[in-house]
Amino acid sequence: MPPRTTKPPRIAVLADSDTRWKWGALTAGRIVPGPSMEAGPLDGTQVTAALDGFLLRGRATPTPRQLAEVGVRADSLREVTAVEFLRTMERESYDVLVLSLVGGGVQAMLHGLARVFEGRTDRPVIVTGYVGVVYEKLADGLLLRHGADLVLANSRQDADRFRAVYDGVGADSSTVTEVALPFLGGTPYTGEHDPYTVVFAAQPSVPDSRKDRTYLLDRLVRHARLHPEREVLLKLRSKPGEHTTHIEELPYQKLAQRHGDLPPNFRLVYGNMGEVLDRTDLLVTVSSTAALESLHRRIPTVVLTDLGIRETLGNHHFTGSGCLASWEQLDAGHRPEADEEWTARQGVCADGSYATAFDAARERIAKLLATPGGLPPITPYYTPVTAPGYLPGILARHHLGPDGTPLPGAPAHDKDPGPVRQIVRRAARGAYRHGVQRVAPVIRRMGEL
Repeated sequence: MPPRTTKPPRIAVLADSDTRWKWGALTAGRIVPGPSMEAGPLDGTQVTAALDGFLLRGRATPTPRQLAEVGVRADSLREVTAVEFLRTMERESYDVLVLSLVGGGVQAMLHGLARVFEGRTDRPVIVTGYVGVVYEKLADGLLLRHGADLVLANSRQDADRFRAVYDGVGADSSTVTEVALPFLGGTPYTGEHDPYTVVFAAQPSVPDSRKDRTYLLDRLVRHARLHPEREVLLKLRSKPGEHTTHIEELPYQKLAQRHGDLPPNFRLVYGNMGEVLDRTDLLVTVSSTAALESLHRRIPTVVLTDLGIRETLGNHHFTGSGCLASWEQLDAGHRPEADEEWTARQGVCADGSYATAFDAARERIAKLLATPGGLPPITPYYTPVTAPGYLPGILARHHLGPDGTPLPGAPAHDKDPGPVRQIVRRAARGAYRHGVQRVAPVIRRMGEL
């Protein structure tokens, strides 16, 4: 098979939520040049790549509004089941495939693709990784991603941790490739705006209790009242009824509606995080990846300690950052200063090295695309031999058997669903989201009586 570096690369991205579509598509633009994306060339000359997007059908499939907010364009974008996607990979030829999914989804696709390309050498280079901060299920998530040609680590610290996990179980760690978060960028912070703007970056599932979320909202509103000269914004990820990477049972919008009289300098905002950061003077969060975006721009950033520094909150990841503080301290005028050594290890590239952060990934992909005779078979760490009690369940959730083939009764190819089927799908998603955000909390409260 001749090397595949003589023509512009063709890229596919499979994602299962709005945030993962953003990460996957922007990563594709960084590691292989693509349309409307800032990325360096593979060989020193500018090339153009075709980007085809696939959205894995499920509870978090993004709505048109969410996709528009992400703002990433693709040559084509359509919704598919896992089996439909694998059938597309049988027919179509791609150079690079980015799997931007939860760990179980990545593992299922790796086994399905291994079956699709069994006996073939013309498979794409497979890339996967994480959307943001990795603060839980490190070993589980990493081993579910093993088998990809590149497992991207968003920082030096993550790269070290990833390799240690793979080496510790005897898995190949050479696939771990250090990069940075692909959505860092924007104008560096140069000084206070008028009015001074405080932004709280909300998260769908952190914290997850009504008590804690109400507390954070109360403190944000209190800060607005204490500082009427400031603009205080609650930055929200999604609107009620929409889902992101994580399930949000208690949207802040609904808590705010019940809050009563809100100060005039307090507002709820949506939109692209980068655009919000353009006017931010102080970014506050529990543990959102938005903190890394903010630190990249050198915006004063606070990771809250009000609810404790705990693994379940993810704010333990920021120990040593210089950013940990409480609302009491912020109300009194505290302005944090990030630790330069810590930020450097986290890949936020505030030192200006972001332009070269993806060079290693580009070089590795270029070498793989030029491999004489094509790429080797896909070999995940988990197999029916190494994980016979775990792997079949993961594959079955995507209608795949233990050998990666579609199970009997798997959804048929549905290239262009009719209006009736589209209505049924929307209704089913609406019922699911209603159950998550309204019925489930009521049942949980009843169980606590």
